[in-house]
Amino acid sequence: MARALMIQGTSSHSGKSVLVAALCRIFSHKGFKVAPFKAQNMSLNSFVTDSGEEVARAQAFQAFAAGIPVTADMNPILLKPRGDMTSQIVFHGRPYRDVSARDYWQEFASTQGFEGVKESFKRLSGDYELIIIEGAGSPAEINLYDFDIANMRMADLADAQVLLVADIDRGGAFASIIGTLTLLRPEHKARVRGFILNKFRGETELLKPGLETVQKMTDLPVIGVLPYIEGMRLPNEDSVSLGNSKQKNGPVKIAVIRFPRISNFTDFEPLQAHPMVNLLFASSIEDLADVDMVILPGTKNTIRDLEWLRENGIDSSIEHLHSHRIPIVGICGGYQMLGRKILDEKGIESGSVERVDGLGLLDVDTDFDSYEKVTELVTAVPVGGGPILEKIRDEQLSGYEIHMGKTRVGAQAKPTFRIIRRLGSIVSDVDGAVDESGLVFGTYLHGIFDKPPLRETLVAYLASRKGLKTTPKRVSVEGEWNKSLERVVSAVERNLDVGSIIDLVGLKRSQ
Repeated sequence: MARALMIQGTSSHSGKSVLVAALCRIFSHKGFKVAPFKAQNMSLNSFVTDSGEEVARAQAFQAFAAGIPVTADMNPILLKPRGDMTSQIVFHGRPYRDVSARDYWQEFASTQGFEGVKESFKRLSGDYELIIIEGAGSPAEINLYDFDIANMRMADLADAQVLLVADIDRGGAFASIIGTLTLLRPEHKARVRGFILNKFRGETELLKPGLETVQKMTDLPVIGVLPYIEGMRLPNEDSVSLGNSKQKNGPVKIAVIRFPRISNFTDFEPLQAHPMVNLLFASSIEDLADVDMVILPGTKNTIRDLEWLRENGIDSSIEHLHSHRIPIVGICGGYQMLGRKILDEKGIESGSVERVDGLGLLDVDTDFDSYEKVTELVTAVPVGGGPILEKIRDEQLSGYEIHMGKTRVGAQAKPTFRIIRRLGSIVSDVDGAVDESGLVFGTYLHGIFDKPPLRETLVAYLASRKGLKTTPKRVSVEGEWNKSLERVVSAVERNLDVGSIIDLVGLKRSQ
């Protein structure tokens, strides 16, 4: 079995995911064969592996940091919330079934779920010498302690040494450390080998009394204090992070509709980072004032989020903007909403028989006729017309599909893209739909703004309507990730004794 180091947090959003990524990069650069692992993740931001399996975006990024291909074994259970206390279980990269929270914990997690976790961890351990495991939320959720398979039970399985991370930027870090340790069972408390304070703004010297008190009370050290790092360009894990999004004063204003069940909003981080773009997540008609473009993103429940759109009058605002030739773009569930009809006559996505009208901006109909999900990496070229797509005809774009439902394109629309490669095989398929003006188009492809062609052409077009010129930004998302990740790596190497962590997990320092 591989050696195992586990990073747990005193709470969600303590910085576990990014710290695991940084440690993966550090140990990889030191010559160790290292891989990330998270037994159970709950996130609507997901990614498709080379073999067409769906995993949480965080584990895909951690694998990127380690310089290895991501596999479903790195995240054997992905929970995708649908609302109404129900989630879809993605098990070993494939959709398994929808469950209530109660049934998940009492019927699946500790039985079939944990057996699947064991299988994945065993396979991963055979290929790597060090597994860096990310916990989920807090290990001290005492109401779920007996069912929790992502924290201490996972540490037991992997015989992992545990480091506990606390977010000091939010306050209460010392209390959360002491409280977490107090609530752990003795055998689990013995696995914790030290603490890390994360996101600190200020002079470390001022923390010394607190650090000394924590060590006296726990007999465990605070092994590092990591600084708060501004301006990071790394993929976010869930929509809680949208509340921390800072708007820029860029001249091009793009609104992404913030559905209650928004998914894969990482699609828009490249636009958010663009110096010309002021990107906002809109949840009211007031948010849509004076926008230059509207994007309807992915959603875990197309019909319910379409109802929310109408309840808040946002559908009328979108129609008004469309009448003034404001571009409207839909991705995945957002694309389905732009059509004429959405049919879910088996209750596959919405949980009940549904037949609803879409926004009617594209001549397409969508039918949810199967629980099976399309999860594929693709390469595509734009074939749609209009002032945006026409300019990048035959430019290759990479992306990935994660969706349920089949969409039929009518006579009043043309395909947006031609897919030329799926999972490495040459094909000739079509995707999406674009109207006659070219200003309304939809697609099932995620990640289409990660590379420059569509992103830069889109921004240049929107800027030109205001009489502005742009300087193309040719940087890829992976390039931005690397820049930010290296900043985190540098901070970790300065403020944590990596050598002592090597000793802690029992690896040889000579590597």
